[in-house]
Amino acid sequence: MGTKSKLKEVFEVEAKHGAIYSGGTVELTSDGKLLLCQCGPFINLVDVESGQLNGSLGKTEEDDAGIELDTVISFALSADEQHVVSSHRSGLFQLWHLPSRQTIKVWKSIHKGPVARLALTSEGTLMASGGSDSSVRLWDLVHQSCTHNLIGIQGVVSVLLFHPDKSKKLLLAAADDATIVGWSTETGEPRLALKGHFSKVCGLVLHTDGNHLISCGRDKVVILWDLKKQCAVNTIPLYEGLEGLVLLPENVSLPGISRSKMSNMCVAVAGERGVVRVWDVSTAKEIYIQTNSLVPKAKEDGSLAITHLLWNSNMGALGVVSVEHNIIFHKLDTFQCVKQFVGFSDEILDVAYLGPGDSHVAVATNSTNVALYRVSDMSCSLLQGHTDLVLGLASCKANPNVLASCAKDYSVRVWHLTEDGSTAKCVGYGIRHTAAVGSVFFGQMSCQLMASAGQDNCIKIWKLPAKLSDALEPTTLNAALTQVAHQKDINTVCFSPNDKLLATGSQDKTAKIWNVEDLSLVGVLRGHRRGVWCARFSPVDQMLLTTSADCTMRLWSLQDLSCIKSFEGHDSSVVRGEFLSGGTQLVTGGADGLLKLWTIKSGECLSTLDHHNGRIWGLAVSGNEETIITGGADSLLVRWKDVTEEKKKAALAESEQLTLEEQQLANLIHGNELLKALKLALRLKRPHQSLTIIQGILKKGDSIGLSETVSQLSTSQQEDLMKYAVTWNTNGKHCYTAQALLSVLLEEISSGKLRLEGLRSTLEGLLPYTDRHMRRLSELQQNLHLLAFTANCMQPHAS
Repeated sequence: MGTKSKLKEVFEVEAKHGAIYSGGTVELTSDGKLLLCQCGPFINLVDVESGQLNGSLGKTEEDDAGIELDTVISFALSADEQHVVSSHRSGLFQLWHLPSRQTIKVWKSIHKGPVARLALTSEGTLMASGGSDSSVRLWDLVHQSCTHNLIGIQGVVSVLLFHPDKSKKLLLAAADDATIVGWSTETGEPRLALKGHFSKVCGLVLHTDGNHLISCGRDKVVILWDLKKQCAVNTIPLYEGLEGLVLLPENVSLPGISRSKMSNMCVAVAGERGVVRVWDVSTAKEIYIQTNSLVPKAKEDGSLAITHLLWNSNMGALGVVSVEHNIIFHKLDTFQCVKQFVGFSDEILDVAYLGPGDSHVAVATNSTNVALYRVSDMSCSLLQGHTDLVLGLASCKANPNVLASCAKDYSVRVWHLTEDGSTAKCVGYGIRHTAAVGSVFFGQMSCQLMASAGQDNCIKIWKLPAKLSDALEPTTLNAALTQVAHQKDINTVCFSPNDKLLATGSQDKTAKIWNVEDLSLVGVLRGHRRGVWCARFSPVDQMLLTTSADCTMRLWSLQDLSCIKSFEGHDSSVVRGEFLSGGTQLVTGGADGLLKLWTIKSGECLSTLDHHNGRIWGLAVSGNEETIITGGADSLLVRWKDVTEEKKKAALAESEQLTLEEQQLANLIHGNELLKALKLALRLKRPHQSLTIIQGILKKGDSIGLSETVSQLSTSQQEDLMKYAVTWNTNGKHCYTAQALLSVLLEEISSGKLRLEGLRSTLEGLLPYTDRHMRRLSELQQNLHLLAFTANCMQPHAS
C-alpha cells in the first residue's frame, strides 16, 4: 500500500492497440507468416505468430490527423511477395516494394469510378484491374501503361484471377451479371464465357490440373467447371450465400474423416451461416461441417457472417475472416482455434483487468463477444455467449480470475479464466432484467455478491454459488433482490468497500445510496444538472464520487449526503472516474477524449493526457495502480504507465549533475581557464556567463585562443554562439564582444567549416545594429580628430 499512497503526477503511453483490419482485402504470404490487411488509407502488415503490427504501407510518422488520407479500396500481392499494388479512392494506383515499405510508382487508373479488384501475374509484370465501370484493364507494370481494355461483363467486378500456367495466357473475371468471362492476356480477345450462376460470383479458384475451375456465389451454389469444354461439370446447392472459397491441398486431413474418402478436389466454403463446410466437388458430397465456429450466424437472410477464407500452409490452418473484422485460424486436422485477431473493435464500450497480476484485459466493443487480451503479447480470445451487444464489464477484487459482463440481451454472465489463461469459460448467467443491462459490479469483499442495473430502471442483487469454476455447464443465476431505483435509465452501480452500501447513478440527474441487505433507500444525491454516468465509493473515506454529463465531478459525504467538493475541467461529459493513491486522487475520462488526473485535497488537475480521438468509454486501474487502461469510441485501447518516480529520479539526477557542472564552471573561471569554461558554459546554455568569459578572453588579448576554441566547438554550440552574438549585438555595451565573436564565426563560415541554417534571417537581425554601431564609432572617431585639431590650434596661444 506504500506505493498506492504516493501521489501520482505523470503517466505516459506504455502501449496502444488499435485497428489492424477495417474491412476489404486480406492477403496471406505463402509462408503463412505475414498477414496483409486493408485498414482505411493503410495496408497493415501483421505478424501471424505474435499478432503484432509489423509495419504499414502508406503510414508515416508525419501523418497528421487533420489531413484527409487517400483510402485504399483494394490491393493485390505479387507471387514473389516483393510487391504490392493498391487502388485508392482518388483514382490512383500505387506500387509498393514490400520489404522496404517504400512507394515505387504512382499512376492514374483511367477507370471511370472506383477500382474494386486487382490481380497480378505470377511474375509480377502484368496487372489486371476490375472497376465499377463494367470494364477490366490490363497493365504493363514495367511502364505503368494500359495495354488492353477488356469488355464483356456488366456491373462492378467482384473477382479477378490469372491462370497460373503462363502458357495459357488467360485472365478470368466476374461481375454483377454473374457470368465468368475469360480473355487472352496477349490479344485481349474473349476466349470463354461461363454461365451458370444467377447472382454475384464471390469466389474463383483453379484446380491444380489447370483444366478445372471452381466458383461460388451469393446464389447459394458451388459450380465445378471444365475449362476445355467450357461447361459446368457439377452444380452443388449449399442453401446459403457464399463468400469464401479455398481449394484444400491433397495431403490435408480433417477431424474424423479418412483421407481415402477425400478426392483431390475438396474445397472449404463459408458464408452467411458462419461455419466452414468442406465439399468434394467432384462427387458433390459434403465431407465435413464445422461444429465449433466462433462466428455467429448472419442476423438477416442474405447478409454475411464470413467474408474471406485463407489457407495458411505454415500452420496447416484455415483462416476465417468474419464480417465483424475478426480473423480466426483453425487447425485443419482438429479444427481447434489456434489464433485469433480482432481486426477492428469499433467503439470500445468498457474495459476490465482480469487474472493474477492483471495478466489479461477484457474489452467490450460493439459486438456480442467479449475480447480477452493477454497483456504480455496482446493475443486475443473471443468469449461467446451473449446474443446482443455487450455494454459493461466488471472484475472481482476478491477473485481476479472472475469476470462479469452485461449486455443488450437483458442478461448478465459470469466468466472464469482457465488455468492456462488462454480463454475464459462462462460459468453462470442470469436473465431477469426486462431491458438492456448497462452496468454490473462485484462485491469488493466477496465474488458471491454481484449487482446489475439497466434500462428497465431496476437494480438487482445476485447471490452467486461459492464454486462457480467447478461447474461443467453454466449455472442459471437468480436475483436475490430487485428494486425499481430511478425514473430513467441507470448508467452505473457500485458497492462500498465493506459491501454494506450500494450506489446507483441515472439519467434522471440523481445518484442514490441503497442498503444492500434489503435494497432500502438510504438517501438521494441531487445537484448534477444532467445525467450521472459513473459512481464510485472512496476506498478509505466515507465519500462517493459521481461523474456527470454536466462536465463536472462531485464528491458527496455519506454521513449527511451533502456535496463536499465539485471538480470542473472537462469540456464534455465526464463518463468514467476512479480513485487513486489511497483515495487521495482521482482519474477521470471524458467525452472530449481526455484523461485527467486530480488531487482531491487541492481540487487541482495535475495532468491532462491526450491520446484518444473520441469519447473515453472504458477506464480500468490495475491492482497496484501502476497502469491505467482506457478504451474509446476511436477503437483505440491505450495502456498508461505511472512514471512519476522515474521522472522524479531523472529530475533529481539532472539537478545533481547540473550542480556539479556549475561548480566545475565556477572553478574554471576562478582558475582563469577561460577557454575550457566557455565550452562548459555553452553546454549548460548560459549566455550571460558565456559573454563574461569571452570578454575576459578578449581583455587578455587571446583572440587566437578564442578562434581555436570556437573551431573546436560542435555545430550546435556554434549555432548557439551565433544566436548569442546576435542578441549581444543589440546592446551597445556588448557590441565589441559580439563583433569580435562574429568575426571568428564568419571566418568559419567563409572557410566552409560551418554551415548554419537560417543564416539569411540571422544576418537580417545583425545588419541594422551593426550599421548603427558603425555610425556611432565613426562619429566618435570624427570627434576625436576634432579634439586633436583643436588642441593643436591652441598650442601657439598657450606659449
